Order: sequence, then C-alpha cells, then structure tokens
Amino acid sequence: MERRKVQVTGGSTFTVSIPKDWARENDIEAGDEMVFHEDGRSLLVQPVGSEDPVRGTFDISGLDGDHLMRTVMTMYVSGFDVLELESDRITADQRRVIRNATQSLVGLEVLEETGDRVVIQDLLDSSELSIHNAVRRMRLISTSMLDDAVTAIVENDDDLARDVTERDDDVDRLWFVVSRIFRGALRSPEAATEIGVSREVCFDYHSSARQLERIADHATKMANVALDMDEDIPEEVADALDELHEEAIGIVDVAMDALVTDDTGEATDLANEARERIPHIDDLTRAVDEHLRDLDPRNAQQLSLVVDSLSRCADYGGNIAETALQKAAPTPGV
Repeated sequence: MERRKVQVTGGSTFTVSIPKDWARENDIEAGDEMVFHEDGRSLLVQPVGSEDPVRGTFDISGLDGDHLMRTVMTMYVSGFDVLELESDRITADQRRVIRNATQSLVGLEVLEETGDRVVIQDLLDSSELSIHNAVRRMRLISTSMLDDAVTAIVENDDDLARDVTERDDDVDRLWFVVSRIFRGALRSPEAATEIGVSREVCFDYHSSARQLERIADHATKMANVALDMDEDIPEEVADALDELHEEAIGIVDVAMDALVTDDTGEATDLANEARERIPHIDDLTRAVDEHLRDLDPRNAQQLSLVVDSLSRCADYGGNIAETALQKAAPTPGV
C-alpha cells in the first residue's frame, strides 16, 4: 500500500499522482484518460478502454460431457463476454455439449463455428441485468417447486412431480446469472455502477440466491421420491408433512421479505422472526418421524428423505435471515 498526498493546483483543483509501477503494468501513458467511480468513501480509478468486452480462449481438446459443460459455464460465470473454444478438431459430441450449455445460460449465442473453433458471445446488455429481479424470480420458482413437491407426494401426482424436476433448470439458469453479475461487480467498478446496487448488497443477494438454489435442489429430490412411491400415504402422515412444509416455507418467505426490504428496522424484525421460528422445525420433524414408524420400511425410508429435505430448507431460510440481518446492519465509515 502506498500513501500519496493530495495537491491543490490552480487554487481549486485537487490532484494526486498514480503509482508508476501500476501505470506501466497497465500501459498507462501521458494523455490517457481515466474513469473514476465513487464507492462510498472510496474512489476507484480505471483506465478508459478496460471496460471493453472480455475475451477468453480455452483449449477443449479431450474434454467432453459434463467436464466440457462445466468449462463453458465456468467461463460464463467468470465474466467472459466472448468465449473462444479451440481444438485441433471439435467433434460432433463436443458441439452438441457446447450448444446445450449455451442454451442453458442466459444471453449466450454461438456466433461462429469452424472445424477447430467455436465462438460464443454474451449478447445481453449488462445494464439490463437486475440481480434483484433474478433473485426474486428464483424465490418464486424455488418456493413453488417446494409447494408442488409436497403436493405431489401427498396426492401421489406423478405429472406434478415431473413438472417440479423440469423447473429446476430455470432456477439453475438464474443462479448462473446471479453468479455472473456478482463476480462482475467484484471485478469491475463500472459493472457495480450499472447494476445499481452496492457490491456489499450484491454479495448478500448472491449468498441468498445460493440458498434458494439449494431449496430447488431439495424440491427436485422430493419430487423424485414422489415418482418412486407406488402407493398413497396415510392421512395423518400427509397432515404432518403439510404442517412441516408450511412452517419451513414460512421461514423462507419471511427471511426473503427481510432481505429485499429497504426498511432496516423492518428487515431486522423479520429476520429475527425467521430465526426464532427455526427451533419449532425440530418439534415438527419429530412429530412426522413418529408417524413414519408405523409405515413399512421402504416407504418410511423414502419419506424420511422428504422430512430431511424440508428441515434443510428451513435451515436455508435461516441462512437467508442471517444475511438479511447483515444487510440491515449499519455500514462502518458511512
């Protein structure tokens, strides 16, 4: 860290020199323009032109299947605007995986394909991205998935269970968008300005989106249990599951309300309410377990997975509540 004194020139202009080593590393020369971004009590400086599209090249020789899919997704989340995938020869299977990965991510489109190269570009304007809207949409989908997964189990509805598993892709797509926005805000002060929220709030949304993504995963797990069950469950078990589900989803909803409100007092009250409701989940879990003892071992084991998933979803709601409390807390130095 270097300290430099502020100088006053011309009686009214404040100036401070930039470190020579940093200027050389970034090819800064006399006459170049710099961009300044206000960030609370900090002032971030960036060379003009550093906001140009970020290109990334990756050799995909020998990569296929999930490994190749994960490579494309990782480059997307990392913030590359143009993805160049190269190999001595790109196989038909590799092209199929690349197309599937592109279709599963928001804003990507294949621009160029040759025998040894595929170029993908993010065509979504960063100024159009809203991390708030993405998280709000994740909340709606993941909680509706949880509702429908429980209904599918209680009513033995295979069609509804299959619909739940299909919606998991929508949540994953939004999760990747949130992750991309978050990493972009960390890397570029200009990106943080464009999305309209501070980097601290961006972190809070990203952290909570991760919990919502996990809730969707557990809803999918529960839907698969519904598909695997071949008989109706007793009414008393269904009622106990419904009660556990209502309390778990209630914790998530209250915690999310705490996260998105701009009223810090209300946020604190809601977050504390969500956290205080979590111990009751243990009581409801034990009540369901008592009913499961009367079932045959196979059904009891399957439904115990559902109970575990609902309990974990309540815990994820508690994690969101903790994040909401941190978001509502006073910011040091402001």
